[in-house]
Amino acid sequence: MPLLPQPATSTGAPDRAQRAEMQAEQRHVDRVHERLEVMREHARAYEAEGHRRALFGNEGGLVERDAIVYQATVWLRRLDAQEEGLVFGRLDFDDGEARHIGRIGVRDEDYEPLVVDWRAPAAAAFYRATPTDRMDVVRRRTIRCVGAQVTRLDDDLLDPDRAEQLSLTVVGDGALMAALTRKRGAAMQDIVATIQKEQDLAVRSPADGATIITGGPGTGKTAVALHRAAYLLFNERKRFESGGVLIVGPSAVFVSYIEQVLPSLGEHTAALRSLGQLVDGVKATRHDPADLAELKGSGRLLPVLGRAARATPPGTPRQFRATYHGHVIRLDGRRLDDLRRAVLQRNPHPNAARANAETALVEAAWEQLPSELRERRRTERTIFDRDLRDRTDFELFVEEWWPYRTPREVLRSCADSQALAHYGRRHLTPAQIDALARSWSATIGPDAAADPDFSIEDVPLLDELTQLLGTPPQETEEEDVYGGLFADSGVAEVSSWADRATDTARRERVRESYAHVIVDEAQDLSPMQWRVLGRLGRRATWTIVGDPVQSAWPDPQESQQAMQAALGDRPRHVHELRTNYRNSAEIFAYASQYAKKAAPDATLPDAVRSTGFPPEHRDDLEATVTEALATVEGTVGVITSLTAARATAAALARQVEQAAGRLVVVNALDAKGLEYDAAIIVSPTAIEQESPAGTRTLYVALTRATQRLYICEPRTT
Repeated sequence: MPLLPQPATSTGAPDRAQRAEMQAEQRHVDRVHERLEVMREHARAYEAEGHRRALFGNEGGLVERDAIVYQATVWLRRLDAQEEGLVFGRLDFDDGEARHIGRIGVRDEDYEPLVVDWRAPAAAAFYRATPTDRMDVVRRRTIRCVGAQVTRLDDDLLDPDRAEQLSLTVVGDGALMAALTRKRGAAMQDIVATIQKEQDLAVRSPADGATIITGGPGTGKTAVALHRAAYLLFNERKRFESGGVLIVGPSAVFVSYIEQVLPSLGEHTAALRSLGQLVDGVKATRHDPADLAELKGSGRLLPVLGRAARATPPGTPRQFRATYHGHVIRLDGRRLDDLRRAVLQRNPHPNAARANAETALVEAAWEQLPSELRERRRTERTIFDRDLRDRTDFELFVEEWWPYRTPREVLRSCADSQALAHYGRRHLTPAQIDALARSWSATIGPDAAADPDFSIEDVPLLDELTQLLGTPPQETEEEDVYGGLFADSGVAEVSSWADRATDTARRERVRESYAHVIVDEAQDLSPMQWRVLGRLGRRATWTIVGDPVQSAWPDPQESQQAMQAALGDRPRHVHELRTNYRNSAEIFAYASQYAKKAAPDATLPDAVRSTGFPPEHRDDLEATVTEALATVEGTVGVITSLTAARATAAALARQVEQAAGRLVVVNALDAKGLEYDAAIIVSPTAIEQESPAGTRTLYVALTRATQRLYICEPRTT
């Protein structure tokens, strides 16, 4: 808990003292922004110089242009993102030194620091200094700006005696409490000015191994994870920017909520994806019903998917026929099946094994020739091999008998209940086979829409099938390090980074692996989802953020084991956040009863503020929404069960439109990680009874509110 500010030590009136302090800070902020504009001019000049290099008319000039323009554009984007709250802190030390803290580092014309980047070691005391370990800090000041205008100062006084000796004035109401009572918007805000010591220790945890951050609702886990991404990119940019940083959130709603945090911290290169976006070309947003989601996510389908991937594709030819020197060669269906099994024993990935299958087919055809022909001369085998492979009808047969398959095609075959029963008879019950076949038939079967509506739980299955099938050999064009393509006729015009930034396919492509993977709401991941992330992070360091008490996965121990398998033997750095900054004490006391019901032995965080407004019960949803919008200035979230979300959104459509972005309707699963000034929980019993983990899900829903909480059981007519 941070110190609350002490009374002003100035002999003048507090308002006069505060005005004087604000004017002094404004002069410094003005100087910083003037210097920022100079830095922008330097970046623009550097970019213009890059474009001039293209006029040299040779390959070297084009490559130099691309590299220079790339660096200049990145530089400009970082500078342009810092208008809001560029300078947000100040430290005053025992020796009289004053050090300003901000989003990026800024130096004057003599290379003296005007602002220290918050991620730099020199800024650590802003987050870690306490009265018992001052780190030589006397006064810590938070500076709030709107644009370049200083609007508020909040001070923590760590050594009153030394402050008096230095004639330091202390003003404000405490930065953290001011931030906690600020109204919420539609997007998450960074907490760079109000990070607390326990949060800062997690942000600056070592980059090696896996950093595991646990904590209950409202402890700032998500914000800490995002600030950690910015910290890692700042301290080891070459390693993490080139290798890629992946941030995974539970839902598309969540990703939309947090996507502006990193740009506000000066970082634009991390990839943000929801669990439904971990496979290229798929953007799943819906969940399967609880029992089906558990089946798809548990790992019980692994052997079923393996058999489906290796099975003979439907419609493949059942006979091979060819002639050679007047001899007829025939291979029947049984022999072709034997060849398939033999090939897959050596290489179990069908797409990668087609070359092996072609060789096996040639060998089997050779064995069909009379022995006297096969023994006539030693070169006959080579001639036969070349002759057969050069035939168009042989190539067509191989393509039909051993086609390259996509994960979608394999999953489509599983929409046939008879085929699925064959693949899964040893692993699935008839009821499970029927439920899966109906699910996939509706999604990707013959009568489904052209664009499959995959569920979030289908995505790991598609990725698993990609691994099982293997990658077909591909002929790739040679690509230079900056992204330009070298054509056979010479070097083509090399595209600049700014040009390529508009290439959505390039920017949104999922890498094969990343240098660092950050997983938020990790307690909810299924074993199958952990398998996907384990592959994406097989060479990565990790940051894992979650709270076991909030787990929506029916078997948290199973999910925990899957996480440990993904992390392997990497060293662990564990941080526990214990303070709930989001919820009022009244709201969290109400929500805690459900946490204790779900996990009686759980250690819950402490809520640090009281509002005097306990949760309220209502029975008219529309009236409750109207009341909530009138009561709070910020956002209102209506949280429902999974099955009721669509109907509730339709019923409140008029109010959502009139609220102009302040009102949202979301199901309890997609509410993970979000926060609202007021939350309305619709039919909590329905949420609790919707799945085996329903009590935990309800606990999460109840802790989304920062100011007001309404429990609404609508009247039935």
